[in-house]
Amino acid sequence: MAGLKPAELLIIVAVLLVLFGSTQIPKLARSLGQAQKEFKSGLDEGVAEAEPEET
Repeated sequence: MAGLKPAELLIIVAVLLVLFGSTQIPKLARSLGQAQKEFKSGLDEGVAEAEPEET
């Protein structure tokens, strides 16, 4: 994961907990997952639209 060491990962997690609180982390992760899913489906639609133009 980008060359992060376990100690650095723990620091990042601690900062996230301080910034967002323990109740907001699951909501944040869920919204990031939904955004990733929508982004991938948008890419797939763009590829599907571009393919007929090339032939």
